[in-house]
Amino acid sequence: MSYEYSPTGVCAQKMQFDVNDGIVKDLKIVGGCAGNGVGIARLVEGMKVSDVIERLESVRCGGRPSSCPAQLAQALRAVNN
Repeated sequence: MSYEYSPTGVCAQKMQFDVNDGIVKDLKIVGGCAGNGVGIARLVEGMKVSDVIERLESVRCGGRPSSCPAQLAQALRAVNN
């Protein structure tokens, strides 16, 4: 199933991804640092949603309370309930 998420408090403007049988597929991060977005997408491709959430939910960006990886974890948590 395809999802779209609008992160808050970070540079990225949108996250689009599929979840099939609990596995993350086809993540695209719009806005923010292009290299980080592509890197995150490649790293989480094929991973279990629960593993991505566990690994990324506590990542922070500088002094910000969140980060693009943490926002992805939040998006996945929302669709995994």
